[in-house]
Amino acid sequence: MKKLLLLIGSVFFFLHSNAQGLPCSKPMYRQFDFWVGEWDVFGKSGAKVGNSKVSLLLDSCTILEEWTSAVLQNGFRYSGKSFNMYNAATKNWQQYWVDNTGKITKYFNGHYEDGKMILQTANEQINDTLWQIQKMTFYNLGVNKVRQHGETSSNNGKTWVTSFDLEYRRKTY
Repeated sequence: MKKLLLLIGSVFFFLHSNAQGLPCSKPMYRQFDFWVGEWDVFGKSGAKVGNSKVSLLLDSCTILEEWTSAVLQNGFRYSGKSFNMYNAATKNWQQYWVDNTGKITKYFNGHYEDGKMILQTANEQINDTLWQIQKMTFYNLGVNKVRQHGETSSNNGKTWVTSFDLEYRRKTY
């Protein structure tokens, strides 16, 4: 009898906890889902510059990008990964970018507005004389296309210079 009551209690607990949804099922966690997919990535010249696979992980709480450049640069194929997540405590989107050159970039000031995700770093010291903010804007251009525009500012956000401008095109198989 005790085993039966324990089983019934366990089933009730499981059904009750699942009825409330997964922790990251609220709408703000789904704002960046337009980027999820497998992509061929092109530069402004129209040449393919990379491949990107963007996946949902950890019960859809984290978005993982896996990037690989399309061409060798000095005999080296650049690659990296980004981990993206909505931080409910700060109410910001955040991204950690790590790559195979040992670089880490932390975009901790992010938000979604008007169909685009905007991620920005703090004003960070690059060398003895240069401080810089990096910003990426992801434009949702429909189900098969995303634009990623990277910019930098060396004057605390007063003016911006484009560092890259990419078009993600969904792979077709």
